[in-house]
Amino acid sequence: MSSRTEVESGLGQGHVFVDDLEPAEVPIWRESLVGLDWMRLRASSVYYGIGVPKGNGAAVIVVPGFMGTDTYLIELNRWLKRIGYTPYMSRIGHNADCPNVLLEHLLATTQKAFKETGRKVHLVGHSLGGVFSRNLAVHHPDLVQSVASLGSPIRGVRVHPWVLSMSGQVRDRIHRKSPKKPRELRPKSADCYTADCACGFTCTWRGEFTSDVDQLVIYTKTDGIVDWEMTRTGNPEWDVEVSGTHCGLAWNPEVYRALARHLHVSERIRSASKRLAS
Repeated sequence: MSSRTEVESGLGQGHVFVDDLEPAEVPIWRESLVGLDWMRLRASSVYYGIGVPKGNGAAVIVVPGFMGTDTYLIELNRWLKRIGYTPYMSRIGHNADCPNVLLEHLLATTQKAFKETGRKVHLVGHSLGGVFSRNLAVHHPDLVQSVASLGSPIRGVRVHPWVLSMSGQVRDRIHRKSPKKPRELRPKSADCYTADCACGFTCTWRGEFTSDVDQLVIYTKTDGIVDWEMTRTGNPEWDVEVSGTHCGLAWNPEVYRALARHLHVSERIRSASKRLAS
């Protein structure tokens, strides 16, 4: 049985943080319906940029989920460009390595986008990619304007047993490879992909999100991978519920519409702040 602690900072008062890896009895069969999300997107006017606020060229980095690569987010990347943003792939490689290593890659991409556009960057992370994005924002709020997490386990690791099994295999592989890596990129403990990971990326599971960065938290109650209660903050100002599958959040028209609004509002906040500062 996992231990639980009350978290107030960044997640809304009274919400329970799950302290350890814990299997969730979620109906993974729902993920077989992922194709319906993609079909809904293609049939939606949102996909063509109709009826959504347009971007102003700001940089947006999309970050893949556990076991994924940038490839499956190409659709989202192209859509962001279509509505007026400057999209970047995360360049983290295969999201099945030590978080310490993956975060270094994501930081390098964020620094590149910041330098090329001359302004703070927006991060959009799917599933575990959202956890990485929130971590980067906590440690580098000077580079990040906003974070949008899509079905991300931001309150604890409660996922389908299959995902727990895969994370265990990845953890074993990470430690088998670690002696060949530079010391600074080796895992710092045996707890990769748990709430006790020493790399620091789990800080957002402990409620330590920065108020200097705008956030959007998208979740679905029909999530077949992550316990949906772990994917929201409990604050209606940040949380947006959509219908659909966990995997399909990358191709969900409701998600795209919410993202367009979020990015537009965050950019307006940035502009207003610059006017006040000048």
